[in-house]
Formats: sequence, structure tokens, C-alpha cells
Amino acid sequence: MLEDRTTAAPWPAAYPSGYAVVDVETTGLARDDRIVSAAVYQLDAQGEVEDHWYTLVNPERDPGPVWIHGLTTDVLEGAPLFPEIAEEFSARLEGRVLVAHNAVFDWSMIAREYARARRTAPVRQRLCTIALAKELRLPLPNHKLESLAAHFGVVQQRAHHALDDARVLAEAFRPSLRAAAGDGVRLPLLECRPLTEWQDSPAAPHIGRQGSYRPGGWRPNRKRPACPYPNPGRYEADKPLKQGMRVAFSGDTSIERELLEDRAIEAGLHVATSVSRLTSLLVTNDPDAGTSKVVKAKSYGTPVLDEAAFGQLLRDVAPATGT
Repeated sequence: MLEDRTTAAPWPAAYPSGYAVVDVETTGLARDDRIVSAAVYQLDAQGEVEDHWYTLVNPERDPGPVWIHGLTTDVLEGAPLFPEIAEEFSARLEGRVLVAHNAVFDWSMIAREYARARRTAPVRQRLCTIALAKELRLPLPNHKLESLAAHFGVVQQRAHHALDDARVLAEAFRPSLRAAAGDGVRLPLLECRPLTEWQDSPAAPHIGRQGSYRPGGWRPNRKRPACPYPNPGRYEADKPLKQGMRVAFSGDTSIERELLEDRAIEAGLHVATSVSRLTSLLVTNDPDAGTSKVVKAKSYGTPVLDEAAFGQLLRDVAPATGT
């Protein structure tokens, strides 16, 4: 059990009154993928555990990466459908800030499930523990959950099991929250916007494929559409990204690379496979690495941002000039 330091300063009045630490396991990362299990740890204002909850969910399709989450078709066959657990899920989320590691992914999957069920998740704000770790300047080697857990001495028992991942995150979030309160750090809260459209997935299993995951790769030979916007040039610090900017990625990312690239494309950015003088920005969590992309970016003077900062900028990309 972790021993959290008690903050000497008064607890910030502007902080939320409660949190719902969430983890979901899914059939994949695409828009039509589904949740196969979900867990929620309810925390009070100071991060103390009040309750926890876990459920399997029948995705009505192939379970996807069984080698990751361990949930087979046989295990999920008798599980409830998402509409059948939506009310209980809502009761766990109601009036709380949703907390997750790479929160945009968990929120997107949850919001889509609620939209398919013709409901709206009772969540108004989310907090990403990756962004919070950056605000606290934690000395992490990367932004993976296991690194955050190790920093706070939290022991992982069953990686990629929603209940244990949620527990690990809850135990790592508590000291993070108290450190933020003690230092007067403003929490990186983002708005959760419910979906107004949905696309129903086929009820039949997708024979011959495992959702959007494949061993050793993810949607191979996938051709991306051309960016419709002209390149506005280099990214400038303290200014928003602009549609048409050419973005390259280098090294490991806590968000699956293809999902991160999808988000960039959806925001109107051009994802480049290499770095050139026309590249607007390089995203990397290891700017000191000697990869060819990092070396070229430095030689060209191309701006470099880490994944968390890039994720924050993605939520408000400026429209292309003339649009």
C-alpha cells in the first residue's frame, strides 16, 4: 500500500469533488471497435478509494486481440451487452471527472458505446494522467502506465485486465493528485463532448481477422487520404496547430501510433513518414534519441514536441487559411 504525502497547503477549492478512474479493454482501436470489459474506481476529492466496479461486455463481434486482454469469444458469449450495463456504468461516472491513462482513447470508446445505445454518458470533464505527469514534471522514462506505476511503487498484478489496470492507475493517481494540490498545480481538465452520431457494428463475428489489431502490426498496407489543406509552414511555440501542417512521429508513443496518426489526420494535419525541410513539427518522447528523424529535425531546425503536448494541441487545431 502506498503511503501518500499529506499536503501542507489547503486543498484547492477549484479541484473536483470526485473522480472516476476508468479503464476499458477493447476489440481494437478503430471507430467500429467495441468494449469487451470495463472497470471504474470511484475516488473522493483527495483521491481515496470509495468503491470499485468491473464488468465484462459482449461486443457482438470478434473479441480482437485475445493475446492482449485474454477475453475469448467463449468467455464473452454470456456477458451483458453494453446497453444492459449502461445504467450501472452511468451511476459510477455521474458527477465525477473521468480519469484515465490516455484519456482521449478511453473516453472515445465509452462515448461511442453510449451513442450506439442512444444514450449520453454523464461525464463533463476528463483528466489524462499522461498530461498530469507532464504538468508535475515527473522523471519518467516514457509515458506508459507501467512507468507511472513504477515511479510511485505500485505493483501491477494483471496487465491489460481492466480492473487491475484501473486499480494501478487509481493508486498512482492519488499521490499525483496530492502532489499537484500541494504545489498549486492547475489540473489539466478537458471537456468531454458526447457524440451525436453513431455507426452500428455488424452483430456477426468478423471471420478471419482480429478487429484492428494484428500481431506485430496494425492495419497493414493502409493507404491514408491526402491532406486537403496547404502546408502553412512551421509550428510556432505557444500558438495552435493549423490545418495542413506536416507532422512526423519518431520513437515509442503511449498511444498506439496509428491511433495518434488517425487523430492528427482527422484534425486536418498531414502525417509525414519522414522529416524534410517542409516538416512543420516532429513529435517524439525522446528528443535525445539518435534516430534519423530526430537528427534531421535538429539539422533543419524543425520544432520538436512530446506526445502529451501534441495531444493537448490536437484538441484545438486552427482552421486552414481561407477556410
